[in-house]
Amino acid sequence: MKRVYLDNAATTPLDPDVVAEMTNVMQNYFGNPSAIHALGREVRTLVEKARKTVATLLNASPSEIFFTSGGTEADNTAIRCGIAAYGIKHAITSKIEHHAVEHTLNMLLKDGVIDKLSFVNIDEKGNVDYAHLEELLQNNDRTFVSLMHANNELGTLTDMEKVGHICEKYNAIYHADTVQTMGHYVHDVRKLKAHFMVCAAHKLHGPKGVGFLYVNNSIKIPPMIYGGAQERNMRGGTENVYGIVGLAKALEIAYTEMEAHQKHVQELKDYMKAQLVAEIPGITFNGETDADKSLYTVLNVSFPEMEMADMLLFNLDINGICASGGSACSSGSNIGSHVLNGIKADPNRPAVRFSFSKYTTKEEIDYTLEKIKMVVKQNALA
Repeated sequence: MKRVYLDNAATTPLDPDVVAEMTNVMQNYFGNPSAIHALGREVRTLVEKARKTVATLLNASPSEIFFTSGGTEADNTAIRCGIAAYGIKHAITSKIEHHAVEHTLNMLLKDGVIDKLSFVNIDEKGNVDYAHLEELLQNNDRTFVSLMHANNELGTLTDMEKVGHICEKYNAIYHADTVQTMGHYVHDVRKLKAHFMVCAAHKLHGPKGVGFLYVNNSIKIPPMIYGGAQERNMRGGTENVYGIVGLAKALEIAYTEMEAHQKHVQELKDYMKAQLVAEIPGITFNGETDADKSLYTVLNVSFPEMEMADMLLFNLDINGICASGGSACSSGSNIGSHVLNGIKADPNRPAVRFSFSKYTTKEEIDYTLEKIKMVVKQNALA
């Protein structure tokens, strides 16, 4: 049976050049980068070369890049340590953030670390109400703002430059969750005014289990993980060297291929959207879908009410289509998508997130459309 992978917002396949780079490190470089002998020093050189590569691509300083185990750790470090470092008592976020942000802030509120957690208004497409954000920032002591660049389920983009300017106006600390967009857009940290940005390598054809946290050099935070003196005393634990090398290579490839990648994927997304509208009456889309307002790799589709709606993903899967019913981090949950709840999507209509990569082909989209039409027809309400 043909299998089509359309869950790239959850994770992406490794780029062969990344595999080659990592394999070379695994086979030929085994020293501990903290060791002072020759084998340790040559591995330390690989780590620092990767750090410089990442920093150069982001227009950052290497001293602002800290390698982590992925996006969740990077988000937690930014939020927990940023709030602790400055004694912040008020945080602002939205109802549709990733659980790595939402759950962390809720726990800080529950534990009394912060006294107030505010939620900026969002519209039915997931757009941030910037006027409300500014209103929430007025008449407060220093505030921590955590908003994602692109929603992982909807694809709706937030204007990072606008948020950054608003935060600067009120001396707020701005954490931008860029997990879904790192490697898909050019991020110039000198223009964005974000204090924190994050990356998970596996979202851009790199390895799982590695990411980084960008910390603007105007911010000083304590470590979240204590142990050794790794990452300039910011993260204890022996470095995941081949993961770090793979991350840097993946980001380098992503920047090199970005324009072609965007064009290819956007064309597939637009084609799939048009075909769904033409072939399935009553179909709608969750979040923004226009190219200038939406992450080009994500298309969230609300299907008409149907028999056995809760089996839609399963029926697609048995027909070879790998997709998601929302954030893949919540797979197996029966509580539904907090993001779709947050934009007040119709709970009676099954929603599927299709997400694309540079490896997705038009033939795969045509196969998917054929199977979708078959499944929807089979389960149409009488």
